[in-house]
Amino acid sequence: MRIDIITVLPELLGSPFETSILQRAQDKGKVEVHIHDLRNYGKGKHKQVDDYAFGGGAGMVMTCEPIFTLINELKSERAYDAIIYTTPDGKTFDQGMANSLSLKENLIILCGHYKGVDQRVRDAIITHEITIGDYVLSGGELAAAVISDAIIRLLPGVLNDETSALTDSFQDGLLAPPVYTRPADYEGLKVPDILTSGNLKAIDLWREEQAIERTQSRRPDLLKD
Repeated sequence: MRIDIITVLPELLGSPFETSILQRAQDKGKVEVHIHDLRNYGKGKHKQVDDYAFGGGAGMVMTCEPIFTLINELKSERAYDAIIYTTPDGKTFDQGMANSLSLKENLIILCGHYKGVDQRVRDAIITHEITIGDYVLSGGELAAAVISDAIIRLLPGVLNDETSALTDSFQDGLLAPPVYTRPADYEGLKVPDILTSGNLKAIDLWREEQAIERTQSRRPDLLKD
């Protein structure tokens, strides 16, 4: 997989992709992440990528020309399966969306900024508009990192245990059950007996029951269907 991230603040995106699982995924050749500074395609001496909105109003808007130029340049080099725009009014990102995008080969993520992007970009180029929650960030860079992380960890060979991602919260529409590790008794705080029983069928049933109970308690909206 290849992910191209377009941003006006590339310095915000260095660290997330240089540590932990995301770095190992790149080292293993499972994913390529390329960060593009949109200002390199800006106009004039100051490499301008924003302007006032027609009709007035507060705030600046990302202009269309640098974005069209960069994305068309990328598209001339390879085909892209999805061109994502991070925006507060997009569809809320969830595990199902991460699963779907993890099956793609090449992705572009355009990080929103300022008061948004010229609507012509959204109409002509963007295939997916995504938000990571009902709040506004200073820019879409952190959202792009979140989306990328959720996708990359699903790629075959990225996690040491490939079954691990399949048991994450939301994969089956439920929150994950509680988990425990050694010692079995820490100052009187004990692991449930079922988990040390060796009865794998009973353990699986317990975990399923706990997942349903936790979801009902914490996220009943997930059970509405």
